Amino acid sequence: MSKQILSIILGGGVGSRLFPLTKERSKPAVPLGGKYRLIDITVSNCINSGLHYIYVLTQFNSASLNRHIARTYRFSRFSDGFVEILAAEQTPENKKWFQGTADAVRQIMVHVRDFDPSHVLILSGDHLYQMDYRKFISRHLESNADVTVSVIPTDESRASSFGLLKTDDAGRIVEFREKPPADQLDAMRVDTTKLGLTPEEAERRPFIASMGVYLFKYDALRELLKDEKYKDFGGEVIPAAIGNYNVRAYLFNGHWEDIGTIRSFYHANLDLAAVMPKFNLFDADAPIYTRPRYLPGSKLVDCVVKDSLISDGCILNRVEIIHSVIGVRARIESGTRLENTLMMGADYYQSLPELADDRQHGLPWMGIGENTTIRNAIIDKNVRIGSNVRILNEAGHEEFDGDNYYIREGIVVIPKGATITDGTII
Repeated sequence: MSKQILSIILGGGVGSRLFPLTKERSKPAVPLGGKYRLIDITVSNCINSGLHYIYVLTQFNSASLNRHIARTYRFSRFSDGFVEILAAEQTPENKKWFQGTADAVRQIMVHVRDFDPSHVLILSGDHLYQMDYRKFISRHLESNADVTVSVIPTDESRASSFGLLKTDDAGRIVEFREKPPADQLDAMRVDTTKLGLTPEEAERRPFIASMGVYLFKYDALRELLKDEKYKDFGGEVIPAAIGNYNVRAYLFNGHWEDIGTIRSFYHANLDLAAVMPKFNLFDADAPIYTRPRYLPGSKLVDCVVKDSLISDGCILNRVEIIHSVIGVRARIESGTRLENTLMMGADYYQSLPELADDRQHGLPWMGIGENTTIRNAIIDKNVRIGSNVRILNEAGHEEFDGDNYYIREGIVVIPKGATITDGTII
């Protein structure tokens, strides 16, 4: 069956809510968990589900994502599987860029037609979850659905962020509203005990939310996309399909997170270092694949490390790391303390002559210098932070743009390649 299913991963829009992490990269290319990128989660779900025919649609700041895909996902020469980038392109027939999720798929339908699948699986490249799509596909086939939407129960505080739906007793979707405002939420409440939730849990999560995971019969998808006024799947295609097609809901019981804001991204990363994380990186049956870097094991000299995740190739000298995630090639010098911090690491090591030249010119080395304290922060890749620096948001700002730093939702973000000089206080 897998050879009849084509997976399409949507690269997402501008990603403005994740700025400045998306200043120079697309959302799916944002580093995650010290050594991965967001796109690795969805591609790994496909591979672990036996789905090896994958298109990734990109448009905004896509260079780093394209490079990562090309370097990472190379199947055996004895396999015809692929993970292939399809970038937005202008043609004689269409001069516009992608106008939405459905429009993006419509514009690449010529490639879908050439593959000639029986079904098309539509996925997002910026969600954090582990899912065996084979179970999803089996339910779709058993119900002879034209479209199946993967759903998850949610609470009132997050309901307006998602497409909400109602189903009949057979699991057929009878109503769908994309991101309804707060004053329309009551109309979308359902009894989620019918989905297997306990009465207490059903009271807390009385809404059914779309995960943005769709499985279409190819013929149904082709017909629905013929109407060019439909730009998005959630807001237009799915509601339009309900009246004319067999549209079903599939309940997903695992952890699922939409990495849409700085706060959600920050907490999702730090949770990976928890004793019992919501997302399990250590599941041998569902590994997360990424680009092999062939780095040495991390070197920790007289360090204190608590509830943290340390990636490959790091050099940590007499530092204290508390509930933090440290990315590849990170270098942290003596007397420094990091607490509740995501440090993404570096793309390369500095050579000894480069380190000497930086010191001669009074420039901090890539990484973090001596006697620095950082708390509640995100430090992007290739950042230079000097000695005796304090990054604590002591003023308590929720939103602020400073010199070489930003504060979003109370979290200090040091953007990629920034330099924070000795003695700076944030």
